[in-house]
Amino acid sequence: MAETGFKKWIITFTVITASLLELIDTTIVNVAIPHIQGNLGATLEDIAWVVTGYAVANVIILPMSGWLGDTFGRKNYFITSIIVFTIASFLCGNATTLNELVAFRILQGIAGGGLISTSQAILIETWPREQIGTATALFGLGAVVGPTVGPTIGGYITEHTSWSWIFYVNIPVGALAAFLAYTFIRETPKVVGRPVDWWGIVLLAVAVGSLQTILEKGESEDWFAKTYIIVLTISAVLGTILFIWREMSTDHPIVNFSIMRHRSFAVGMFTSFILGFGLYGSVFVFPVFCQNLLGFNAQQTGELLFPGGLCTIVMMPFIGRMLNKGIPAQFMATIGMFLFFVFTWMLSNSTLATGEKDVLVPLLIRGVGMALLFVPLTTLAMADLKGPEIGQGSGLNNMMRQLGGSFGIAALTTIIHIRQGQHRSNLLTNINQYDPAFVTRLKELTAGFVAKGSSVLDATQMAYKAIEGTIIKQTLLLTYDDAYWISGLVMLFSIPLLYLQPFKKLKAVTDSH
Repeated sequence: MAETGFKKWIITFTVITASLLELIDTTIVNVAIPHIQGNLGATLEDIAWVVTGYAVANVIILPMSGWLGDTFGRKNYFITSIIVFTIASFLCGNATTLNELVAFRILQGIAGGGLISTSQAILIETWPREQIGTATALFGLGAVVGPTVGPTIGGYITEHTSWSWIFYVNIPVGALAAFLAYTFIRETPKVVGRPVDWWGIVLLAVAVGSLQTILEKGESEDWFAKTYIIVLTISAVLGTILFIWREMSTDHPIVNFSIMRHRSFAVGMFTSFILGFGLYGSVFVFPVFCQNLLGFNAQQTGELLFPGGLCTIVMMPFIGRMLNKGIPAQFMATIGMFLFFVFTWMLSNSTLATGEKDVLVPLLIRGVGMALLFVPLTTLAMADLKGPEIGQGSGLNNMMRQLGGSFGIAALTTIIHIRQGQHRSNLLTNINQYDPAFVTRLKELTAGFVAKGSSVLDATQMAYKAIEGTIIKQTLLLTYDDAYWISGLVMLFSIPLLYLQPFKKLKAVTDSH
């Protein structure tokens, strides 16, 4: 039964606050990694587990969060997740060794997986069915803006205080969210006497955990050059097959695949994957591009992302209202995918002279596009689900978005690695004594260094070093341009998927009173 008046809005505020805790923590740590690494004396390879451990734990819990909510009561599970997340945040801030920090981040990820999908399920049940577009828009504020503003907040905190405060800031927010949830959220009935699907839990953890670890660590480990990546790949494939077989054959599955009978949800799983690819992939490439090539610091990069996030916030309520009025979600999502392609196309034309003003317009376009994508896509996927299906669907839908993001980052990182080598080889073909442009440039640089007092030999060596520096920058530029192109084309070619989802079903929900 839907809530009304003040209670509806206070519950909405509570669940958005709780989901923001989890979503901001997905990216807030990234910009602080060098500081944490130096403080704890860890290698870059080891410190990466601070991010990987959180992501793996998060994605394992997401699909089973619906079952956990049904078993323990959605309100109880939600409040427990908030409290555990808040305690884990305190422990992360107090960690004195890398092993402690990774362990507490895994605990944080387990609790965070319960926050995000349970928040969405509570929100959809709190709002009337005819206003599902508005409910999704409000949830989308956290889901889209969280990963975008995370680097901004993380950059600011890291520049002005110690890295521990990126975790401590969660404590007052978590305490407030727990109090409001206990006070205002209505209890849902527990499912009593149902046997626990232990095999399902184990197989899910093996399948999804292995896949997420491969996506997080594959590129840095040169993919199948490491034995443990090969072992994880085998366990991911076998685990997935056995998990699906187990869940389809047991009477009490931990993940209820029968919700796939809703065509809108089944197709929505794929579109959520593509949304994650675009959302997290672009947020990953852009900071690396700004800091490695354009020379911006962490705080500047975060501040650049903020106006686009603000644009998304402003657009979300309008898109929710348009959905409530019956405008087809497919049309809005199509415009969103096209705008995302425009954003990547504009950035793929970047040069070494690109400045802050040049990237502002593309980022604003991305902000509008993300609002037009998240709300319609999530509404389409969730519109036909009712009762316990909402919790199950929310968990699976959020898991697919997270996996899409991990897949996008892994794919783009690999593409950057491969294309960097190819572009460097192509540029080096012009570095020879028979190329007039190279010879002219070498003479100019040498003459410039001689004029500053260097010997001819030293000046020549310095000129070659300067040309090498130019090659490195041009290689990076061409490589990042490729990464933008590819992420944009993935989104553009996914538009036909939208039209596999039925038009009438959303209207039926919109019209039901």
